This record gives sequence, C-alpha cells and structure tokens, in this order.
Amino acid sequence: MSDGASVFNGLPDYLKIQPPAQVSTLYAQRAGTQVPIASFFAQDRTDVSWSGTDEMLKSAVLAAEDPRFFEEGPIDVVGTIRAAAANAAGHQLEGGSSITQQYVKNVLVQQCDALTDARASKNCYQQVTATTLQRKTQELRYAGEVSKQYSKDQILTAYLNLVGFGGNIYGAQAAAEYYFGVSADAVSLPQAATLAAIINSPSDLRIDQPGNAANGAANHYARTLARRNYVLDRMYVNHRITAGQRAAAKATTIQPHLTAATSGCTAAAAVDAGFFCEYVKDELLNDPAFGKTATDRWAALNRGGLQIYTTLKLGLQQQAQQALDAYIPSTKPGMHLGASNISVEPGTGHIETMVENKSFDESSQAGPGATAVNFNTDSAYGGSQGFQTGSAFKAFTIAAWLEAGHTLSEMIDASHHTFPMSDFHSSCGPVSGPPWQVSNDEGSASRLSVMAATAQSVNTAFAMMGTKLDLCSILHTAEALGVHAASSANPLTSVPSMILGVNYISPLTMATAYAAIADGGTVCTPVAVEKVTGPHGTPRPVSPSSCTRGIPGNIAAGVAYDLQGVLRAGGTAASANPQDGVPMLAKTGTTDHAVQNWLVTSTTKIATATWVGNVSGSVRLRGEFFHGVDGGNVKFDIARRILTVLDQRFGGAPFTPPTPAMVGGSVRPAG
Repeated sequence: MSDGASVFNGLPDYLKIQPPAQVSTLYAQRAGTQVPIASFFAQDRTDVSWSGTDEMLKSAVLAAEDPRFFEEGPIDVVGTIRAAAANAAGHQLEGGSSITQQYVKNVLVQQCDALTDARASKNCYQQVTATTLQRKTQELRYAGEVSKQYSKDQILTAYLNLVGFGGNIYGAQAAAEYYFGVSADAVSLPQAATLAAIINSPSDLRIDQPGNAANGAANHYARTLARRNYVLDRMYVNHRITAGQRAAAKATTIQPHLTAATSGCTAAAAVDAGFFCEYVKDELLNDPAFGKTATDRWAALNRGGLQIYTTLKLGLQQQAQQALDAYIPSTKPGMHLGASNISVEPGTGHIETMVENKSFDESSQAGPGATAVNFNTDSAYGGSQGFQTGSAFKAFTIAAWLEAGHTLSEMIDASHHTFPMSDFHSSCGPVSGPPWQVSNDEGSASRLSVMAATAQSVNTAFAMMGTKLDLCSILHTAEALGVHAASSANPLTSVPSMILGVNYISPLTMATAYAAIADGGTVCTPVAVEKVTGPHGTPRPVSPSSCTRGIPGNIAAGVAYDLQGVLRAGGTAASANPQDGVPMLAKTGTTDHAVQNWLVTSTTKIATATWVGNVSGSVRLRGEFFHGVDGGNVKFDIARRILTVLDQRFGGAPFTPPTPAMVGGSVRPAG
C-alpha cells in the first residue's frame, strides 16, 4: 500500500508542490546505536501507512466528513446538490466537499504554507480557500484527476496524513500523539471521534487550551464535545458503531493527555546535548549542501523530514558533563563563571563530546545558570566571542620556531622582562608601541632550553624566541592549523603579545589545531554530522570534513615531541596526566591573574580542550576555590577525569618521533 507521501509526489504536474512538511530528527550514538535526541519541524507531522491508522478513526472521519466516500466518485454529489440549493437560496457558498476534494484543498494549502514570504503565503491561502464558484470548479477538476490515478485507500491515507488538527499539528499520527499520548493505530472510540471532530474547525475545536472560556476544561470542552457527539451519531447512523458503543462513548468525558513534541534543541538538554544540538542546527543552516539560500536550508531542516545522524557519543558526553559538574557550578556569586570541554577526533574532525557548566535554555527568560550561548564554539555557531588562550597558543610559536630552522635544545635567555618593540619584526606590518612587559607565572628564569621553557611555560623565554622570528610566521602557522578568531569582532592580531595568547579563540578551534599536530600536521575541519537521509531513507549529501596539510609532518613531529614534556614530572600539566601509558601532548594556558584557564591535549586518537574562566569580566580565579581546588588549577582535575575515560575508549599510539637534528640532540624514547 502506498503511503501519503508517495501519493503526494505522484500528483499531476500542475499540482506538484513541495512535499508536506515532515519532522526532522537528530540522533546521537549510545552504545553503538543511534538514538533520537531532538526534533525540528514547522509542522508536527509523521506520515503513516494505511495500517498505521486505527479503523475506528478512519470510520469516524468518514462518517463526519464524507460517509459516501467509498461509493461515490471524486465528488460528493449529494453534498454538492445540497450546497448548490443553499447557495441558490442566497445563503453563503457552502462546501459539500468529498474527502478527495478536501485532500486537494489541503494540498493547495500546503503549497501556500511552503512559501517563506509571509505576504505571498497569505495571498496564496486566500486564493485556495476563497468561497467562489471559480475556486470550487477548479477544486472539482483537480479532484477528478486525483481520483483517476489513486485508489480510495491511498487518497484517504494521504488525507489523514495531511489534514490539520490545530496549531502546528498535522496528520492523524501527530494529533493522536499530541492530544492523547497514543499512536494513531491505538486510539479509543471516544478519542477517534474527538480527533474527527477537531478536523471540522481546528482553530476552534482544538483541546490543548484548557483556559479557553468558550472551549476549555471548565466547560468540559463544550464545543468539541458537541461536535464529537455529532460524529458518534453519524457513525451510528452509518452503521459504523452500535447503539451501545455510541452510548458508552458519549458518556466518556474529553480528557486530553497532552504530549507535546518539542521542536528545537530543548529536548536534547535532557541528555546533556542541548549545546551540541544547537551546533548541529547551525552547521546545517550554514551548509550549502542543504540549499543554496538560508531560506532553503531552513525549509530543509524544518520541513524536510531529515534523519540526521551525528558524531556525538552520549556515554562519553555524560561522563564529561559529570566531570565538569563535579567542580564547576553553573553560577558563582560575584562573577560570570564559565567552563567547557570538547573532544575532537584527529583525522576525521568528528566532534565526540561537547559540554559546559550551564544548562541549555534558548528562551528569553533563561536564568543565570542557563544560556543558549555555546562556550565551545565560534560566534556564528553558538554565540560565544571566544576567550584569550594564554600559553596554549605557544604551540604555534614552537611550530614556527622549528620551521625557521631552530631546534628544541637551543638555549634561550629568559632573564629579560622588558622587550622594546624594536626587538620584533613582522612581515604582516609594522610593530609599534610601548615596551612589552613580560612576567612569568612561576617566577624568574635565566637560560634554559626550548623544551624546558615549554614544559614549564616560561613566558620570558617565549618572548625572547619571538624576537628571533617573523611574528607573521607565527600567525600564519596558527592559521594553517585551522586557528581563526571566534568572532569577527576580535580578529586575530600578530602583535608580540600574541605569543602569550591574547587572541580570542574558541575551544573547538584549539582542539582542532592540536588534533592536527597529533595527526602529523593534517588539519581536519570539525564536523558533527556523519550522515543525513530524507524521510524515506534516501541519502542526502553532507559537506564532509576537509582535511588539508597544515604544517609539514616533520614539524608536527617536533611540536608533538616538545608538548609531551608538559605532562611529565615538572611540567605544568603533570597533575592532569592519567598515567595510563597512552602517549599524549598538551599545553596549559593561563592569562594574567588566571582570568582565563586552559588545558589543550591530544593523543593520536582524540584531542580535547578544557576551559575555565570568565565569560565576561575579569575576576581572578587564583584564590577562588572549587570543591577545594584553586581556580587556577581546577582545569587539571576536570581534564584528568575526562582524559582517563577517553583514553579507555580510544587509546592512542606513539607519536612519530622527530629527527635528532630537529631536537638538537638525541631523541628521548616515547613514554
């Protein structure tokens, strides 16, 4: 048996329009199985086959709307004669419409709803519903064509999948689920008669407004009740039910059990995936694979019945959220506290987890512990302006250092704290301004190797390294690894302080760049969607991750070798090391006074970025405590729990070792 959608698609050319709006569903992975976490729709509708609708519901609709449907042609002759007589007597033009005629009318209304221009949609609706002889004649002609091509069962199924039931509820399946919390093949007789009643005037007879004075809970939905009892009477007269069934059904009160389907990402928040869901939505709305224009892409998502399969791993997501919540509250008096963690797979760009310390809430009434702003992503994909990365940006100076022919064993004079602008040069433009004052988080230092400077994150050493490089080369190296500003309001700069991380970058971007370092210098753009199909399983094209060469493989090997020392004893992130034998590179980032705090890591299998800091404002986190842990160090406790879980799931191989010449001496064994 053909379902409603196939009937729709097979209409004559002059009636072909966009398919009826279908619900799009977003999926995430749990234990290897894809499970739905959110829906998007302009109209809540789920098409079902002939057998997917209860026989009693079909009978109720037919008895009320077109009892002669299976005996008549495309036109209800008796109803049409009755309507013509009324019209001839000077009364308002009446319908007398058969189910086939009503189906055609609903198809044309759907054509109007598919228009994105509000004025055009209104004009279209007025034309296809006008009470004129011309419009009625056209409807009859269309009904005749439809009846020639399709069986009665097909037409009735298509009608039941298309007709409105009030608000944005369309089709018997969505209506049964919404009003009574059951499927269309499981409604009782009173429920079936109630749904059939609503069809007569959906805006007036809907039963989801209990406070409605004319038709609400206080008067037992009087208008709908009257129409429902009329439907029951017509079912009895047409031998669809017995007198006893009619009496029992009439004695039943109308008791809605509203089960609203939520459009958007609110439902995903129940599985800690609201922010990820919103990112996916933004990704689709920006992906030309889903339409040439923004309007086309919105229609594809909200009307297209897409099945969207994502990269998110719900088990890992829950554990990452728990690790974050164990230390960071959603609010803290006196500051706008934020925290996040994200993980990305090297080589594919797949986003595996995405969590933050706020509850997802896209309403305008969101409280201080909730937001719709995604701290992990760029402004265009969640609203965040990004955060200064501190020393986590030093990885790109190391790469530029090696590309310029320097080694990791080269000794650096770290005793200077004042750097005149004349010490620096940049091919991107002139370097000017007052002398740059540089301090170290851990006190003073003298001469030390680049590897020691990295492990201990000595700012003065990296400032000195900057005097030996083209500042523009550092910026270009970062950009080659996918680094970009989180917002156009704060474009990347190549001033000397860039070396210590003054640019505003998102955690997702930093994780992506470190994943590239771990993957031999190949940067893969992040993606959250693996596969999309249409409402009938037809594959839809999706823009895949774009993997390109960011930096040469030998340079990536040198950077990875250097960054592994950060997690060893004496390194600034030693306390975050899971100590599970999985090779890992990392770099900490702490801005002045620990206003922003980062730890970015990667194995050959998974990269992460952990951020804790001020969403806005500049409260010093050092001296603030989170479950007994200082705010400057709490990132390590959070990350260690997450890294332990990720290593258990993904593991990791040793990084490609650098050449002895790049190290400037013998290469330390992996581990």
